Amino acid sequence: MGVSKLDRSEAEQRLAKLDDWEFSRDGDAIKREFKFDDFVAAWGFMSRVAILAEKQDHHPEWSNVYNTVEIELTTHDADGLSERDFTLAGDIDALR
Repeated sequence: MGVSKLDRSEAEQRLAKLDDWEFSRDGDAIKREFKFDDFVAAWGFMSRVAILAEKQDHHPEWSNVYNTVEIELTTHDADGLSERDFTLAGDIDALR
């Protein structure tokens, strides 16, 4: 059984429960930017996110430039957003 794509209304309800995340890719993904004191703090955060992602078998698209980490979540198997994206986003927020 595959992962189900959320409709726009369901995605909006879930997004409203998250801080500082926004839609991207015309609503098929969510993204957030995280700022840290320095590169080491940003890298440490990415390491913690990597462990979460691996445990959930759901991996972010991300980039890091010095103290900034940009994360974008989408479910490729669903061709858009699924519950998995919002669960991982909430867990990532809990790391801060």
